Amino acid sequence: MPIKTPSDTPGVTAGAATSLAGHPRYTSDADARAAAATDRSGYIPPTLPDGVIRARSVDDVVEALRLAHAHAIPVVPRGAGTGLAGGASAHAGEVVVDLSGMNRILAIDPVEMTAVVEPGVLNAEVNAAAAEYGLFYAPDPASTAICSIGGNIATNAGGMWCAKYGVTRESVLGLRVVLADGRILRTGRATIKGVTGYDLNALFIGSEGTLGVVVEATLRLRPRPVRTETVAAYFPDIETAGRAASAITAARIQPSILELMDGPTLEAVDEAEGTCHRELGGAFLLAQTDGYGAHLELDEIARAISPYATSTHRAASAEEAEALVKARRDAIPALERLGRVSIGDIAVPRNRLAEAFAGLEDISAQTGVRIFSVAHAADGNLHPMIVVEPHESITDRPAKAALGDMFHLAQRLGGTLTGEHGVGLLKREWVGEELGETSRAVQQAIKAALDPSGILNPAKAI
Repeated sequence: MPIKTPSDTPGVTAGAATSLAGHPRYTSDADARAAAATDRSGYIPPTLPDGVIRARSVDDVVEALRLAHAHAIPVVPRGAGTGLAGGASAHAGEVVVDLSGMNRILAIDPVEMTAVVEPGVLNAEVNAAAAEYGLFYAPDPASTAICSIGGNIATNAGGMWCAKYGVTRESVLGLRVVLADGRILRTGRATIKGVTGYDLNALFIGSEGTLGVVVEATLRLRPRPVRTETVAAYFPDIETAGRAASAITAARIQPSILELMDGPTLEAVDEAEGTCHRELGGAFLLAQTDGYGAHLELDEIARAISPYATSTHRAASAEEAEALVKARRDAIPALERLGRVSIGDIAVPRNRLAEAFAGLEDISAQTGVRIFSVAHAADGNLHPMIVVEPHESITDRPAKAALGDMFHLAQRLGGTLTGEHGVGLLKREWVGEELGETSRAVQQAIKAALDPSGILNPAKAI
């Protein structure tokens, strides 16, 4: 099935973007259009968007959507452009609304432990500001230094700390959203609890910009842990490491971080960073606990994995612990040195991690595609990463076959197509198989109710 573009979407008029040229923030500069055409997924659109609106305020977004709605112009919301599923990719006939310039932290309430931010604020910037009050923002994707809160909300992003603190949905209390026709909607509330009406807040989180454009978010902050403890363990292979991670879950231990990396990924990190993890084993598990009993919980983790590990190393300092965490964060940049990267995002039940890793190795052998695997092991979220030569496509031939095989592997194991990166453009082909006819029809009805002209991020998500 070919990648769909806006011209395939009913109700959308391709080539009408010039109707937005009167917007004060509009540009048709070729460099700006090229920079806004795609994300970090490895997908290269065959054409460029017609223009870019560089929003600086809520009024900019309102005016852009009013014009787009009036003229049936497709609009692609964009944050930092670090998405991994083609969700922010844009083509001819579309206009990108770039929200990266809306990057202010509007307020921090250290008593209520909340922050109000614009969508272009980087994830790491929120944490830096919160740290001044002894607080932190829990969702922390590996790309924390370069990804924006708006994009995190669009995909319901997770990260390492989601092992204990949950994904973005658990840390967003309220939103301010511009709807397709330019109306402003407020969802959620500033309180921790509240059940008045339907949960529209949760509906917009993970909707990939297809229902509205987030222009403000009220985030839940948490107290910084009084203590953390970290252990690195090495295993003969990734399947054994997967069994060790499942043993931690079975022992009912709650780590704050539980990450896995396979041997090929360790080799790439070592080559890029001058480290020597691969010499210590064929797979690497990083576990971290926090709180007053962190050391006791880490003792239990060490006991749970001891039958599987060839060696373990407990970090003796905060600096050593950070170096171990950095090794995991370095995985994607290290692989990007090897070629074009397409990052998978399947999730399986936590007791089936070893089967999932074995299945990925089989897919690599059968398709001839290089697959490097890391995982947020505490919630069963695997990131198998396909690496092809820089000139090769990730949307057809063996790479496309491998992506489809990954989804069917997750499905067989009782899992899902995407845990946190979203469907975007690249995975939409398989959505129907996972959702089923009734669920997909309900979701499309919601989309039609909020965006009757189909202008918001068309041909994405559902």
